[in-house]
Amino acid sequence: MTTAKLIYAAGTLTLNRPGTGDPTLRAWDAADELLLAAGREAASGFTEPRVLIVDDQYGALSLGLSDFSPVVVADSASLLAALDENASLNPSLIAPGGPHSWINPPEGPFDLVVMRIPRQADYLGWLLRWLNGVMADAGVLLAGGMIKHLPARSVEVFADVVGTEQVLPARKKARVIRCRKGSALLGGWPGTWKGYQLTGQRDRKVEALPAVFAREKLDIGTRLLLPHVAAVVRHAEPGARVLDLACGNGVLGLTALAERQDLQVCFNDVSSQAVLSTSHNVERAFPEAEVAFVHADGIEPGQGRFDRILLNPPFHEGGVVGDHIALRLFGQAAQHLAPGGALLMVGNRHLGYHRSLRRYFSSVNQLDASPKFVVFRAGNR
Repeated sequence: MTTAKLIYAAGTLTLNRPGTGDPTLRAWDAADELLLAAGREAASGFTEPRVLIVDDQYGALSLGLSDFSPVVVADSASLLAALDENASLNPSLIAPGGPHSWINPPEGPFDLVVMRIPRQADYLGWLLRWLNGVMADAGVLLAGGMIKHLPARSVEVFADVVGTEQVLPARKKARVIRCRKGSALLGGWPGTWKGYQLTGQRDRKVEALPAVFAREKLDIGTRLLLPHVAAVVRHAEPGARVLDLACGNGVLGLTALAERQDLQVCFNDVSSQAVLSTSHNVERAFPEAEVAFVHADGIEPGQGRFDRILLNPPFHEGGVVGDHIALRLFGQAAQHLAPGGALLMVGNRHLGYHRSLRRYFSSVNQLDASPKFVVFRAGNR
């Protein structure tokens, strides 16, 4: 992990960015700096404001505004560990309570909302509509992000959903927008659920919420992996435990259940909207199946061992591209794979996962390949 100090109006924060040893990657950026400054100024206009922080990344916003006792909500389960870690590095601050997710969202009204702008336009539209339902009538929304990561249609989305009062001057390639509550709400909005048909499974439709990867069409890596999912579960023992790790909309686990409905399938994802989407899809397709849904950054220690683990690992975290997430998931999969079990995964060819997998598994076999992706089966003899 890498540590850096963030100087802001109320003092200095010491912040770690878990999961990477790259010293150039900090736990905060210029957007956090701008949001902290604008947030403290806006809060001064209220008497005991009720403050909400949305999609903080590593705790900079939650800790930097901790003297306002903020409520925190984030899609990513990774915030919990990062917030705990960074709260311990700043013992003079009273850390906010455990973050909410979209599985258990907080209730309004809120006087001030401080939000990181997501990279996906649909998720931004979803967030702003949800916020219109929980902001006080005189509430203030401060939304910020790095300019290069803002959705291409962000100006249009803000104009359609909320009232933009001020676009603050850009600083260090970051931007903050001050908004007032709008009238558009989530009820009846067609952008909440989008999906596609899964061919070969009685044309089953899978849907997902806006924060979920590849929610409108089957990504090409998963397409290459799907036929091998059916094969790898076909000869599993009755009641075998299967984990769809980084499940997204749940398409891998759904394919396993389509082949064998006697399996016990667990779906894990760092995104709460992914977990909600998978639950939605599984309950419609296999209401009697023995399933579990876990919102976690990887595999939880108490989840036990699995006979089959299915994985299409993320290769980016925010704006950072690499194999650091996959390597962590490989290590966890090796620890949670039952004797004689198998990890089935697909990855980008250029990331060289055949070498990475051999760090954790004694047996690694290539099952399939395309110009961009490779499918591997791995296990321990």
